[in-house]
Amino acid sequence: DYFKQSTTRLHFIADKVVSMSMDMYREPKRMVEDISALGLRHVGYGIPISLFGPFVTCCVQVVRSLTDDDAVEESFRWSVSLVSRILTRVIVEGSTVVMKAINNNSSKELRKAVGYAPRGKRALWMLNVQVGTQSISPLVWAIEAGSLEAARAIIDDLFTIRADRDRYYYGNDILF
Repeated sequence: DYFKQSTTRLHFIADKVVSMSMDMYREPKRMVEDISALGLRHVGYGIPISLFGPFVTCCVQVVRSLTDDDAVEESFRWSVSLVSRILTRVIVEGSTVVMKAINNNSSKELRKAVGYAPRGKRALWMLNVQVGTQSISPLVWAIEAGSLEAARAIIDDLFTIRADRDRYYYGNDILF
């Protein structure tokens, strides 16, 4: 279901795999940042991490069929495996209960998810997911992905005034 794309899109993905493999050797710091950003987008797409291993295996098998040089194959395997491990780490760390609720477009799940947030952090859970130096806004992602039921639940929750013994909480300040 995840690779039911046009041939042009699949060629784009294959081209990115090869270019990321080469760039991992040329500019490793930049690539870690780029891969982290890509991983956060994959969180929003709901891609299961169990698919990365077979995808790497397929990519390496294609390279194996194109070359007899073991060093080329091993270099490609190492860099693509590293990309896969970084993506897996980012997806695991970025897959918060809020993002899972957005992927399911469920206001009920979203309310339950933010119910676990500590006082004063509730709005941040709905407005920012950060892994390393990369971040994504669950609210913006919900709107862009068309998860409008979840987006509405986030907005409703942000504009609800809450209080404890010491102070009032209102998401308006954090939102704007």
